[in-house]
Amino acid sequence: MTRPEIPAPFRTFVLKVANRCNIDCDYCFVFHSKDQAARRLPARMDLDVARTAARRIAEHAAAHELRAVDVVLHGGEPLLAGLPHLAALLGAVRDGVPSRTAVHFELQTNGTLLAPAWLDLFEQYGVTVGVSLDGPPAANDRHRLTHGGRSSTAATVRGIELLRTRPHLFAGILAVVDLANDPVEVHDHLAAFEPPVIDFGLPHATHDDPPHRTDPKVPEYGLWMSRVYDTWLDRPRWRHSIRMLEDIMALGSGVHGSVETVGLAPPTSVVIESDGSIEGVDTLRSVEEGASHLGLDVFRHPFDEALSHPRMLHRAYGPAALADQCRSCPLVAVCGGGYLPHRFSSAGYRNPSVYCADLEHLIRHVQHSLRRHGWAPGAVPPHGDPALERTK
Repeated sequence: MTRPEIPAPFRTFVLKVANRCNIDCDYCFVFHSKDQAARRLPARMDLDVARTAARRIAEHAAAHELRAVDVVLHGGEPLLAGLPHLAALLGAVRDGVPSRTAVHFELQTNGTLLAPAWLDLFEQYGVTVGVSLDGPPAANDRHRLTHGGRSSTAATVRGIELLRTRPHLFAGILAVVDLANDPVEVHDHLAAFEPPVIDFGLPHATHDDPPHRTDPKVPEYGLWMSRVYDTWLDRPRWRHSIRMLEDIMALGSGVHGSVETVGLAPPTSVVIESDGSIEGVDTLRSVEEGASHLGLDVFRHPFDEALSHPRMLHRAYGPAALADQCRSCPLVAVCGGGYLPHRFSSAGYRNPSVYCADLEHLIRHVQHSLRRHGWAPGAVPPHGDPALERTK
């Protein structure tokens, strides 16, 4: 395997500003997975960590001539850091990165703690806010309950409705796919909040711990997302994006996608933990203890050391890091072998995704639909259909 001469620089920096959560989602890769490091880390990121991380971001941006970077505030539940502390942390990051590099802030939250004072802070620093919600109450409450076993849905919806009063701060909704939920009902419920984006994520699973299926011989997750796709196209009055689906459209046309879960482009995100340690893909905590650990931290190491770290190489080599079955597949440029954690087995990562059949079904379904609109592989998707205007 030949090392790339110049690894793609990091452009997205995920700050784990809080390592506790006020709800208890049973699928959470932070608190309910193989690696329980988060429970041993500081409950919130200290300002010294934030200041040092900002200096490292500035150093990385200067070295790679980046005009802009994305800084994502994540957790746990980031609002548990508290408003004064998070305000100081945002200020530390903004002050630590010279003005020649624009900093775009985003925050991912369960929405239950949102209040007008939070939105005032987000206005001050231009923080856009994504909210996690899996659908209507019956769907959301399958997995997203409080620590006392109560529904979190009403509090999340209150947060979303408050966020809708300042739509320029609303980044979108993140939902995890559950086969027990009706995909059309879920899509339409989430779309009714008028988010700019709905991100659907597949449950984290590996070959050693495969995803739940009713019938293992059927691509049930691919069928579920195909119904979402059909519903999305059939509702042109809603203008939201669905990133996974738009990326499948774009990648089939030779255009780079925007998410790490599909496609062959090298990932450009890195995680800074609450204690300052640097991780590559934090979702690797779902596969085994220590899978995301690099042994690096912002106090002693520049981000360029993470770029070339051996544990990052399987993220950077494109087809060369994939299983033989994937490299010979005609859809590899679109699916990219699937998301890295979903390729894992006790033998390593050189496996097809546990969602291989699902991704194949979904990609072929999308491509067949586009062909009905006059599109062919390698061409830019057509824009005549109002629903397909989203691909512009």
